[in-house]
Amino acid sequence: MVDSPVKPSRGRPRASSRELLEDAAFELFLENTYAKTTVDQITQRAGVGRSTFFNYFVGKSDVFWGDVDSAAQSLSDALAAQAPDAPPLPAMGAALASVAGGFGPSRVPWILTQYPHIGAAGEVQASALARFAQWAGILATFAGVRLGLDPASMVPRSIAYALTGAVVAAAQEWAAAGTARGSLEPYVASAVAPIVAGYGEGVRRS
Repeated sequence: MVDSPVKPSRGRPRASSRELLEDAAFELFLENTYAKTTVDQITQRAGVGRSTFFNYFVGKSDVFWGDVDSAAQSLSDALAAQAPDAPPLPAMGAALASVAGGFGPSRVPWILTQYPHIGAAGEVQASALARFAQWAGILATFAGVRLGLDPASMVPRSIAYALTGAVVAAAQEWAAAGTARGSLEPYVASAVAPIVAGYGEGVRRS
């Protein structure tokens, strides 16, 4: 079940102009659709200058991805924390599950539940693909180093994109579960397990 359109809560304190801009953008996307909302309207609603918007975001579609972008750094940190002698695929699965544990009922990326309600355009999909490619690059680098292979070669890249696709599928199922969704972690752990097992049988350190 997809969540109904929900405006950002006005009860919490603002930590930054970025949050003001995100909240203003989300409200306007629901009111006017994504395509009919301009950066100027967002900054006016947020009560900040246009230059402030571009201090935080390259373009309008980037307002959706704050949680996802911060999770990319968390993924790098989680991979770096894996034991040097840990098998590469289980280590990658554990790192992804660890990052997913940071998402739950109180932290759901807005775009996952509100996408059907905002009339989102192709540029939003393009910005999503850019994030998926970033995650795949992080994973491919780790796989390449651990396997003694060029991260740009086929095996690390195929592992990375398979895991990234599994995480995307898990996130979609988690979002569709509605208010009873719980933590993202078990969804991700379940989605990546077959990939970890399958590739784990086929790849070895060089």
